[in-house]
Amino acid sequence: MLIGYARVSTLDQNLDLQKDALTRAGCTKIFEEKKSGKAGTTRPEFQAALAYLRPEDILVVWKLDRLGRSLVEMMRTIDTLRKDGIQFRSLTEHFDSETAH
Repeated sequence: MLIGYARVSTLDQNLDLQKDALTRAGCTKIFEEKKSGKAGTTRPEFQAALAYLRPEDILVVWKLDRLGRSLVEMMRTIDTLRKDGIQFRSLTEHFDSETAH
């Protein structure tokens, strides 16, 4: 199952572009958040998305930086997903952890 996560950093920003892209990609459930991705910031909807995922699911984001601010944080998240049997896909960068790319 494709599970989407959409995030913008401020309350006045709009999630529509991300939600539309995730829906077109086939996501059956989308978690939405208006919260900074700054290191150390709690993101309840992101945590809910991670808790919702099951082995063989694919976490889909519009852009890789939706996972966090630092490359280390993003790679840790992707590696944790992989260890749990969950794939990851970023639509903008065409990154898919299921492929050799």
